[in-house]
Amino acid sequence: MEVKVLNVSGKETGAKVQLPEAIFGIEPNDHAIYLDVKQYLANQRQGTHKSKQRNEIAGSTRKLYKQKGTGGARAGSVKSPLFNGGGRVFGPQPRDYSFKLNKKLKSLARKSALSYKAQDSSIIVLEDFNFDSIKTKNYVQLTADLNVTDVKTLLVLPAANNNVYLSSRNLKKTKVVTADQLNTYDVLNAGKLLLTTGAVKLLEEAFAK
Repeated sequence: MEVKVLNVSGKETGAKVQLPEAIFGIEPNDHAIYLDVKQYLANQRQGTHKSKQRNEIAGSTRKLYKQKGTGGARAGSVKSPLFNGGGRVFGPQPRDYSFKLNKKLKSLARKSALSYKAQDSSIIVLEDFNFDSIKTKNYVQLTADLNVTDVKTLLVLPAANNNVYLSSRNLKKTKVVTADQLNTYDVLNAGKLLLTTGAVKLLEEAFAK
């Protein structure tokens, strides 16, 4: 798949880049995508939720009232889950939600997500660039020139770039990552995928291993 390379002003540079069919042109595997996204979201969970069981509630252990003759149900403790302020039955406890997936499956999921973007013509290739200073208006101008102001965008850089990253950080619909940080969830969550030429080369090398 051949794509024209644009500059930061949104104009064609005259160069073209070949997106490898083995990465951007495979038959997408929806189940692999499902598992990878599920793992990504699960790994984001802190798992620090906690409720007190009846053995953790502070309160008297005396029997509230006599067993029989009251006309009501028997009750043996103020800590009973039936009473307001009592312990909770089978409440949430701290746990680790993360789980592992095979490397080949995660690779297949990422390639499937990239192939979906290629099928939808949602990939824009930019020449490698840098900002002279950290200014949000620089990134706003970039999105305006590329006509993606109202679209969620994911910019993939070949290496960390502090000026570009910090210039985009205050914008809600933008995210900047490096090629080695690319994940299935972010690719699918973006309306447009912005790849620099350097990032395309790194992705090709990474998936070729």
